[in-house]
Amino acid sequence: MTTTDRASAAIETAVGVPAFLLFLALILGAGRVALAREAVEAAAAEGARSASIARTQALADQAARAGTTAVVDNQGLHCALLRISADTSQFARPVGVPATVSVTVSCDVDLSDLVIPGLPGTIPITVTMDSPLDTYRGR
Repeated sequence: MTTTDRASAAIETAVGVPAFLLFLALILGAGRVALAREAVEAAAAEGARSASIARTQALADQAARAGTTAVVDNQGLHCALLRISADTSQFARPVGVPATVSVTVSCDVDLSDLVIPGLPGTIPITVTMDSPLDTYRGR
């Protein structure tokens, strides 16, 4: 191997390794966002389901928050900011009229530990899930 070949290999390595590391970091960031989206969807679905089986509107609000928080904790989701909003206003509908409960979960996923040029520090993920109330159950 000549000196020119060694210099060429060193230059290729100097260019290739940072590009490979950047590619790896992008894959890690995309994976983290995908897993966070999945966890937020599960949390919103559980919050809506928990609220829909509650007997009163006040209990539904509490159940939505408790169900959502439990899933976020179990999934190990770390949000820079977590917002939970439950719409239980349809509990006021009379028995026999279809009604639903909606829960919206917003999570700002923290990506600041991934050092990728141009990647924001947090990415917001917002998911809304609905769950039907039993049409003929007393409210």
